[in-house]
Amino acid sequence: MSMFSSFDINASGMTAQRLRMDVISENVANANTTRTADGSPYRRKVVTFAEKGEGAPDFRRVFSDATSHFNIGNGVKVTTISEDYKTEMNMVYDPSHPDADENGYVTYPNVNIVTEMTNLIDASRAYEANATAFSASKNIALKGLEMK
Repeated sequence: MSMFSSFDINASGMTAQRLRMDVISENVANANTTRTADGSPYRRKVVTFAEKGEGAPDFRRVFSDATSHFNIGNGVKVTTISEDYKTEMNMVYDPSHPDADENGYVTYPNVNIVTEMTNLIDASRAYEANATAFSASKNIALKGLEMK
């Protein structure tokens, strides 16, 4: 293990959480967007993370990592930013709206502000934890350089 491995791991976590916060901010900003460039309402986006590494692990590596006392991982990476098709769009009756259908309903994005704010707090706390761990690793490295 290199002395800088912990820096790489914490930096990857901060980068991933910053991207997650950016996507959450985009969701909140578009909570009332009923028409995008393609003419459809905005659809909520979701960020998916995975451990950094070489593809899918085999059993030997998983077993070795589980029994090892020095397993620190490789960090995290963003695998996808996908649109949420599981949550239903919000239908609101507003016949005066320009995007209303023939029955007077407007299709609003599937963005729930409470859910987005909860996710934002979670991402913010995860970013803060990675920043704190990065700072602790930096202090340990500095103390190691001071030793005589």
